[in-house]
Amino acid sequence: MSQFIPLHFYHTNDLHSDLHQWSKAVSYLKKRRHFHEKKQETYLFLDIGDHVDRVHPISEATRGKANVQLLNEAGVHFVTIGNNEGITLSKKELDTLYENATFQVLLANLFEPNGKRPTWVKPYEVVTTKEGIRIGLIGVTIPFYPFYQELGWKVKDPFELLPELLETVKQQSDIVVLLSHLGYPQDREIAEKFSGIDVILGAHTHHLLKTAEEVNDTLIAQCGRNSFYVGRVQLLYDQTNRKIVKKEGAAVHVREESPSSETVQLLKRLEASSQKVLEETIADVPEPFSLSWTSPSYFANMLAEGLKEWCGAEIAMVNSGLLLEPLHHGKITRRDIHRLCPHPVNPCLIQVKGAILKETIAQSFTPQMIHLPLKGFGFRGKKIGRMAFAGLEVEVKTIEDKNYVENITINGQSLESDKTYSLATADMFTFGPLFPGLSQSGPKKYFMPETIRDVLAHVLEKRFPYKP
Repeated sequence: MSQFIPLHFYHTNDLHSDLHQWSKAVSYLKKRRHFHEKKQETYLFLDIGDHVDRVHPISEATRGKANVQLLNEAGVHFVTIGNNEGITLSKKELDTLYENATFQVLLANLFEPNGKRPTWVKPYEVVTTKEGIRIGLIGVTIPFYPFYQELGWKVKDPFELLPELLETVKQQSDIVVLLSHLGYPQDREIAEKFSGIDVILGAHTHHLLKTAEEVNDTLIAQCGRNSFYVGRVQLLYDQTNRKIVKKEGAAVHVREESPSSETVQLLKRLEASSQKVLEETIADVPEPFSLSWTSPSYFANMLAEGLKEWCGAEIAMVNSGLLLEPLHHGKITRRDIHRLCPHPVNPCLIQVKGAILKETIAQSFTPQMIHLPLKGFGFRGKKIGRMAFAGLEVEVKTIEDKNYVENITINGQSLESDKTYSLATADMFTFGPLFPGLSQSGPKKYFMPETIRDVLAHVLEKRFPYKP
């Protein structure tokens, strides 16, 4: 007679430091833990990356270590990393991020330059239940090659690693679960290409699968972002015949959960300690600077000048939407800088032909681009906003609310279509969809892990030094 064993997996992903919402997700997880422990059932709590996001002051001040404390308190067993952990922290910061973790980081495709894996990761882990069922867990993350390389890491294509890795894990496991911070399309591709993966718990593209779907005998589950949902996967294992007889998964809505009181108290302590870090005064501004997302503004131009200097470029262009508020006068703290420019967006130096530059500038002045409510690429603002420039002058004529670029000069000389210029800009403009010409130009140098707000802080410190 067969014996059927239930196995339970709970997964979160892409919290992006929505720390208020996290306490509700934890409340749900703690209830499930109590339920399964009472029934003596096997359960695992898993996070699939991008728990950290430096958009939140606590994550900024602690460089993500507060997030690790929150994962500890929630009782998470295993995690993999997302791009926010991987490429918005310096190499040293990532190397020490998990030093006090009570969980294991699973990550198969990140390496030191010498080819060895970091000491804080394992490519996989095999968990054996009290019934003797072996669960193999593998972690992989999206390989943003130039960014990891600039930070001093070596990241590999998970599709190249998986064939050999899967064979190794399958030999040691009865069930194989992939923790994938690759995105929903890649999860489907993996399910179609590789056999033997029973469950893929996915992240990165923020897809919400309210009911998990099955592709080639692989169950794929994703639960959106910000932990408004927690993923729940249940397997029924036939121990006599050594096989899974049932798979099901769903995204459970937890927005109406009462926050975990322990998590709320921990958040209060973390906020108090982080405030001391962010209250450092870095500048003393004699007068306020206004800001406009649709018209030229001195504040945005100041940022463009600073970016040009930071990158050592001939010219710079940066969108005013990166600045979320005008600059008040008086003492400016690191908390002010973070509030003004919270985006995990990096400076970039790119070599670009004059013809492409002209096309890009013209596109940037269209109403569609100025008012674009961009989501993603690290941008955390409301709209792209008007471009600000340094090292170049752009003459624009407005007719019936439409902008027409009439002339562009660089250092007093007319732009030359065949000449190559060194342009400093935000990295998000080099990724493809926004300005295809820039994405196809190069070479590019990304400044890592510095963000645009580091440039802003440098500009203000230099122009308006604080004298205690």
